[in-house]
Amino acid sequence: MKTLEQIFASKLLKVKAIKLQPTNPFTWASGWKSPFYCDNRKTLSYPDLRSFVKLETARIIMERFPEVEAIAGVATGAIPQGAMVADALALPFVYVRSKPKDHGLENLIEGELKPGMKVVVVEDLISTGGSSLKAVEAIRLNGCEVVGMVAAYTYGFSVAEKAFKEAKVELITLTNYEAVVEEALATGYIKQSEVELLNAWRKDPAHWNA
Repeated sequence: MKTLEQIFASKLLKVKAIKLQPTNPFTWASGWKSPFYCDNRKTLSYPDLRSFVKLETARIIMERFPEVEAIAGVATGAIPQGAMVADALALPFVYVRSKPKDHGLENLIEGELKPGMKVVVVEDLISTGGSSLKAVEAIRLNGCEVVGMVAAYTYGFSVAEKAFKEAKVELITLTNYEAVVEEALATGYIKQSEVELLNAWRKDPAHWNA
């Protein structure tokens, strides 16, 4: 019987939300070069898959963080997923910007959180963890408690694992690098030689060069 990680990895591959370009690597916002790209926003265009993400995320939150009182999505990728999960759980929803608006109320958090609320952050993807943990910091500065984070996917970089540990944030994901590579190899999407290339990149993504 397949695990949730394997099932979701297979679904991401089916809708081509995973892209592999070892000879023409992507450039991430961090400046890192990567032969691998995961675009979870593609799931929004497929009703069954969109519902799968919503229900599995909601289930994990209720099982692991039953004390939750509000859901926060990280802008922009996790706003729709976060809102759908909050709706499924009948909980308040906010989203956290990467930086405050430069006009109007200059909000960093859009929506209303009352001090003391227990919040679960919903994220679409974890790479270095920097933007996700900035959202956590903003919520904490607002006087609330972040009880955990649920993301659709993580690359599982050591730098991110260290950052989450230091920030004392429990992270749970629907799938991960290992499951995606395993499913991609099993379905013939990638070859064994490409797995070796991906693993070399993952060990030191900041200095990897195609």
